Amino acid sequence: MPGIKIYTVMKMKDKAKAIEEILYTAGSGERLDVYQGALLFDAPLLYLGALADAVRQRLHPLNTVTFVKDRNISYTNICVCGCKFCAFFKAPGANNSYLMPREEIFKKIEELVLIGGTQVMIQGGLHPDLTIEYFEELFREIKKRFPVYIHSLSAPEIDHIAGNSGLSIEETLKRLASAGLDSLPGGGAEILVDEVKKRVSPKKLCAGKWFEVMETAHRLGMKSTATMVFGLGESYEDRVRHMVLIRELQDKSGGFRAFIPWSFSPGNTKLKEFEIPGGIDYLKTLAISRIILDNISHIHSGWVTEGKKLAQVALSFGADDIGGIMMEERVLKSTGIVYEMFEEDILRLIKGAGRVPALRDTEYNILKVYDS
Repeated sequence: MPGIKIYTVMKMKDKAKAIEEILYTAGSGERLDVYQGALLFDAPLLYLGALADAVRQRLHPLNTVTFVKDRNISYTNICVCGCKFCAFFKAPGANNSYLMPREEIFKKIEELVLIGGTQVMIQGGLHPDLTIEYFEELFREIKKRFPVYIHSLSAPEIDHIAGNSGLSIEETLKRLASAGLDSLPGGGAEILVDEVKKRVSPKKLCAGKWFEVMETAHRLGMKSTATMVFGLGESYEDRVRHMVLIRELQDKSGGFRAFIPWSFSPGNTKLKEFEIPGGIDYLKTLAISRIILDNISHIHSGWVTEGKKLAQVALSFGADDIGGIMMEERVLKSTGIVYEMFEEDILRLIKGAGRVPALRDTEYNILKVYDS
């Protein structure tokens, strides 16, 4: 379990009193700082869940849980970054490396549209040879062929495309948006503390660059999500600092639609010494994110990494969205984590939690509400 860098020498009575005061502060609607948020990891689980659920109910009083029909297309596993936590990437020229043919991408999107899907996520490795023209042509052709929302390309990909193309981040985003890119997923954040990032992904963009990509996208009118992968040897303070930094940018730009925390899966990676965070750790992290991120509307429950049962429990710990059916997820499967979810599974899971299922699009417009 990660440790807390502060408060560790507090007496138990003092710590219990401090936690009680922090819970009261948060329950009154006041914002918590990094150190207050970190101390909440020592709060009783059910107290945290009740507080986070109260925040969720205040923001989403209709008691619905939303989901989207989407497909995640990993267009290439070729990557020059080689992050220690990644089991998906292949070095250029390696066996089993690939760049997906364009017609195969189109076929996958066609299959998504046939089941009523609306969102396509195109993400992959940092390919050394792909410049912005590749993505412009791809996105234009997708928009010409299919009525889908392109929620694609993480901040590291945007930064890499800009570097490969001799462009600024702003020029890159403007051109991609003109070609059909609608919004950015939050991937590549991991823990937005450079001490952690340098240890697990030394070649990937730093925290400041991730924020630069997101802030630039928001300034140009493009929305995004924010994510956090925890269990990388970070402290509780690091996790909460990540949340607070996102909250600060959201105050400034208003561009984040949702926050998605998920636990690190070490299988087949270079970080096998790390254990998968447990269910209580996940629920506390999710609940604290709901409490801290008072200016972000949606918090996702992560069935892809946490499994169906824990994702269902998370709906009582502040989550109001369960992501999507996510056809064809490859990155996590490469670590040995394999969960699948079909529409009937999602409906049964949400109803079993006593909530009302609602199908949404990427912009969180409700497309259909199901009988409870």
